Amino acid sequence: MRFIPTRFHGILDYLYGILLIASPRLFDFAAGGAETWVPVIIGAIVLLQTIFTDFEMGLVRKIPMQSHLMMDFGIGVILALSPWLFGFADRVYELHLIFGVFSMLASLTTHRTPSRAYKTHVAHEDPLK
Repeated sequence: MRFIPTRFHGILDYLYGILLIASPRLFDFAAGGAETWVPVIIGAIVLLQTIFTDFEMGLVRKIPMQSHLMMDFGIGVILALSPWLFGFADRVYELHLIFGVFSMLASLTTHRTPSRAYKTHVAHEDPLK
């Protein structure tokens, strides 16, 4: 069941990306290894992906929303499994798992296409801009 509007998803993506980048220091697991860099790198990817997605919150608008949601799901799987994939589960795993599951759930519950109002607005934009 998809109930999250794409505009709200975009707002969440910007907040989520920033939170991922800041999480090692915010939650005190910045040891400098994979436990630190996985969320930082994924946070940067989330921000870039959001900037490049063709929806209300995108700035460059090159990635289709359906592709964005598929990447969100994949990012979530990698993030959730990263403590075991990269061998730091004995030190920290809870936040990586929670953030990963959040990404997967968001991808499965967000509308696949932007709102009609957005599509109408984009269709009427000046092509010379």
